[in-house]
Amino acid sequence: MKIGVIGTGQFARSFLSLWQLHPDVEEVYVTDLVPERAAEHVERFGLAGTFADIDEMLASDVDSVAVLTQRWSHGPIVLKALDAGKNVYSAVPMAVSVEEIEAIVKKVEETGLIYMMGETSYYNPAVVWARKQVAEGAFGRVFYSEGDYLHDMDNGFYAAYQYSGGDDWKSTASYPPMLYPTHAIGGVLGALPTYATSVSCIGIRDDRGDGVFDREVSRWQNEFSNMTSLIEFADGGTMRHNEFRRLGYWQGHESRFRFYGTEQVFEQSGHGATLSVKTEGEDYAKGETRDISDLFYTRGGQIPEGFGDVDPALMQSFSSGTAPVQDRSRLPQEYEGAHNGHEGSHHFLADDFVRAVTTRTHPPVSAWKAARFTLPGIVAWDSARQGGVRLLVPDFGDGPATPAWD
Repeated sequence: MKIGVIGTGQFARSFLSLWQLHPDVEEVYVTDLVPERAAEHVERFGLAGTFADIDEMLASDVDSVAVLTQRWSHGPIVLKALDAGKNVYSAVPMAVSVEEIEAIVKKVEETGLIYMMGETSYYNPAVVWARKQVAEGAFGRVFYSEGDYLHDMDNGFYAAYQYSGGDDWKSTASYPPMLYPTHAIGGVLGALPTYATSVSCIGIRDDRGDGVFDREVSRWQNEFSNMTSLIEFADGGTMRHNEFRRLGYWQGHESRFRFYGTEQVFEQSGHGATLSVKTEGEDYAKGETRDISDLFYTRGGQIPEGFGDVDPALMQSFSSGTAPVQDRSRLPQEYEGAHNGHEGSHHFLADDFVRAVTTRTHPPVSAWKAARFTLPGIVAWDSARQGGVRLLVPDFGDGPATPAWD
């Protein structure tokens, strides 16, 4: 396959280099609004070349594109690429409106093209472990879950928005937290075979006073820096979802999860995780609680060369290795020793897209799954602006079964 990457910002280089390493990728091309940046990536990673713009890339013979642009821009670019007959890998989120998501799902259904959203939480070690436990029935009925994405603005986000936003960066640094929901929701729904049916959300108005999360400055008239939603699932369970951008939390699990079942409970904190298992009978003194944190710590990660201009606060997202619960046996040998990221997920995501395109098989985080990871946040944003009213979450179906390699 030949991949054209749209957008060569700081996170793009991680996937550029991994696709360049993959034995089933013939050529990797790039395009960027800043041509010098695209040319620099070609030289740094030995890529096939650049295109002047998106239109030139879509008119070329690349069969697939990766949309790694600003988070609010994905929907229209994805639709344009699908219309051009290209398979699509999209950074998160899938889109920022219900209408865009519905259009993407319908276009994939009509064309049979491959769409994948690169949600890192699907391969988060805690989620990989929980997915297997749920499939085996170890939790009993999971009736309540929690997913958090905790990323303080001071922890690299100011620098990231300044890097990509230019003089007008404050207007986009106010991006509504609930429109970036998949690092939390994707972890829970990446383990549970259900989907959201309704949501209610409360937003916390920011009081920093620095022009970020300022209704008068914000492109979205957003003043919420921290947001919490309560999601109802189709199976009768519930989920609490936190998106926080102002908090005294720095190192540790940015995305963290908890699953409460009738037979066992898994609770992950910023730096650890415990499993509580109920024993048979009425003697709860025989129940067991143990620390299982070691299963989820990634080891062997190296900060790759050529990432020196990335804000130090974000470097942990690029340098993670592999956790004990992550099975690397399906990955190409060329990935051994290659830099990873986001708690070991980058290798799996890069390989998923290649496998999907080359085998014509919809990936684990397909258009249908991506819609379920994203829609509850979009509707939660509407709920918060209406004072927390409960709103229905649309659903566009199950889509194809999870592929055999997952």
